[in-house]
Amino acid sequence: MHKNSGFDNEKYLKEQTAAILERVRKFDNKLYLEFGGKLCFDYHAARVLPGYDPNVKIRLLQLLKDKLEIVLCIYAGDIEKGRVRGDFGITYDIATLKLIDDLRKWGLDILAVVITRFAGQSSAVIFKNKLERRGVKVYHHYPIDGYPSDVDAIVSDRGFGRNEFIETKKPIVVVTAPGPNSGKLSTCLSQLYQEHKRGTNAGYAKFETFPIWNLPLKHPVNVAYEAATADIQDFNLVDPFHLNKYNKTAINYNRDVESFPILKLILSRIFEAQSNLPMYNSPTDMGVNRAGFGIVDDKFVQEAAKQELVRRYFRYNSEYVLGIEKKETVERVMRLMEELGVKVADRVVVDVARKAAEAAETTGKGNEGIFCGAAIQLHDERIITGKNSKLMHAASSLVLNAVKILANIPDEILLLSPHVINQIARLKEGIMDLESESLDVEETLIALSISATTNHTAEIAMQKLVELRGCEMHMTHMPTPGDEVGLKRLGVNLTTDGKFSSRNLFVT
Repeated sequence: MHKNSGFDNEKYLKEQTAAILERVRKFDNKLYLEFGGKLCFDYHAARVLPGYDPNVKIRLLQLLKDKLEIVLCIYAGDIEKGRVRGDFGITYDIATLKLIDDLRKWGLDILAVVITRFAGQSSAVIFKNKLERRGVKVYHHYPIDGYPSDVDAIVSDRGFGRNEFIETKKPIVVVTAPGPNSGKLSTCLSQLYQEHKRGTNAGYAKFETFPIWNLPLKHPVNVAYEAATADIQDFNLVDPFHLNKYNKTAINYNRDVESFPILKLILSRIFEAQSNLPMYNSPTDMGVNRAGFGIVDDKFVQEAAKQELVRRYFRYNSEYVLGIEKKETVERVMRLMEELGVKVADRVVVDVARKAAEAAETTGKGNEGIFCGAAIQLHDERIITGKNSKLMHAASSLVLNAVKILANIPDEILLLSPHVINQIARLKEGIMDLESESLDVEETLIALSISATTNHTAEIAMQKLVELRGCEMHMTHMPTPGDEVGLKRLGVNLTTDGKFSSRNLFVT
């Protein structure tokens, strides 16, 4: 385990595997396991639980590979609306394709994709055709009138019974999705209904990392989850059903608590002929989450979670400026920060980036009269800055400055050939008719790779780019598309002040 780690992945895997297998045994060796949150590349978890492997759930599935099958859900309305997954900046249908590819790379294939609440949406039909013509099985689940309150209609052949049944063979069926509200729960329940009609006493459980049920309500990790879901108005609370039944405090979130009475009623209706099957007494009972037992340095974890609050504030504030997010979401995160005594200044790269912008203004080396600054904190805690110029964006100069420091390259040595920079500028202005010749991050990375073919120093610097992954970075202005793509691929944790780096409304 890394010295700067607050989380033990091996301990977590051992606990989590045992909890799932124990739950399978409680039913007729058939468990539908709803996987909430992100199945892979769970960077939120990695940020608030330092040391957490973003793909530890994939490792879990690999350990259970011989016992499980995977079903992916996607809501037809999300396909129709082109809903975007924020961490990758891709739509949910594309995220589904990426998830299938990622699982295959890890030796895990999916059994099927379920398009939920399908009502003939044309884009969903196209998506289905695309998958089926690539050999992926696709099923339709339909809207149910009165869902989730009309139990008589739901637990009937005109409700769950109307959906297409997915034939499964293994004891564990993992039901997951590219994002929230994709229909995972209804898919599990629909399968349960049809399994029981076929004589299989299958069960249901939920695997969701956050909130962590055995941490206090106002633990920073749980508060960070509230911040992460501020846009959909989720909030944490003490599970009242668990407290009433067991006189023990457990933390859950509003949607699970609100839906539990009706969910319990639906499950009891499905299970009514099998009185020997276990019935849940609380939303917490349904869960098999053991993440809290993987925490080995709570103080370190708390500080990391507080940093995530600040990151979320900046993200929502930028989305508000772009017209995507509501002001109420930004204000909610600000209140959560106030509850824990967290301030924007606690993110050390913020003030440093702002001072870099001031330095650019002092020297008059901006672009279009706009002066941008950027700062990054390396893993050894050194902070490097960059500022914009007519040749380079602030983020671009920052990346080059950072790899120079990591490679111990003197500042006066050029990494990019002036000839390469001039050729890119000629291409942008003279041929592509772009207004700015200044290099964004994506262009800078390409230029660095070209220079590395003839410049050994540039090659050494390029090899240091991997060390930027997971570093904290702040920019005084929002990244252009080329900056954003480049920085995402480098894997930095970026925040911005939510100011525009150009007076143009359309930025390329």
